[in-house]
Amino acid sequence: MNDRLFLALQHLLPHHLVSRAVGTLAASTWAPLKSPFIRWFARRYQVNLEEASCQELEQFACFNDFFTRELKPGARPVDTSDEAIVSPADGLISQQGDIRAGSLLQAKGRHYSLTSLLGGDADLAEAFQEGNFCTVYLSPRDYHRVHMPVAGTLTRMIHVPGKLFSVNQLTSENVDGLFARNERVICVFDTDSGPMALVLVGAMIVASVDTVWAGQVCPGRSACADHRYEDHAPAIQIGKGEEMGRFKLGSTVIALFGPGMANLEGLFSPGDSVRMGQRIGVLSCETAAAEEQSAAD
Repeated sequence: MNDRLFLALQHLLPHHLVSRAVGTLAASTWAPLKSPFIRWFARRYQVNLEEASCQELEQFACFNDFFTRELKPGARPVDTSDEAIVSPADGLISQQGDIRAGSLLQAKGRHYSLTSLLGGDADLAEAFQEGNFCTVYLSPRDYHRVHMPVAGTLTRMIHVPGKLFSVNQLTSENVDGLFARNERVICVFDTDSGPMALVLVGAMIVASVDTVWAGQVCPGRSACADHRYEDHAPAIQIGKGEEMGRFKLGSTVIALFGPGMANLEGLFSPGDSVRMGQRIGVLSCETAAAEEQSAAD
């Protein structure tokens, strides 16, 4: 399929109808359907099953279970140093950098609004103005669970309905405001270093977006749903490197960090591959504290 046709179909196809139909097939436990599909997918995308806890394709109850497969202990070492910010997922660094004048870089020559990404909540967006972001694209072959870049306490979860454009490089370079137009789940956390948000972006044929505390969030209601967790007892606290959600079929996660919180420069560039748990940056305040302690010593 050429690029023009692919882009045209993105605008013409009924996103949600196609995605829900695929979701039904992906959840099927009927062996004559799910087993050949899993085998084909594993070959087509060269899925590395050696790192999976379950390596027998026939043992997966459905395609969704295969796609969100658990890894063996230690398959993704997490950088445990106090100052490290780690990648929330396996994938490609799509873009990263500063949030400038309320916008994020989507692709060369294309920016989108922070406020729009966060469901139009200007007060929430203010907490991340002049902060930093990192966008990670998860391809079909990748591990599809999302983990915490730093430890945090959940304060809000916002489900924003929207389109379901593909989120690959071609659409990122050609569809304006892609991530602020697609259906998404915004998870906001308090951390010891400042506010952090993980935005799980839905995409074409994504069967669902789940979180560990709420289960399936997308597909959901047609209206934006805002859940508050500040007074939740017990508090929902998730450690660095621990799972916070998953995609049933691939998509994108955008990590947002408050102003002065993170330094994401120098380790990775757009287009680089990254694995969950790898250091992608450092906490600026932690670095400053370490330097002050070193000077005092």
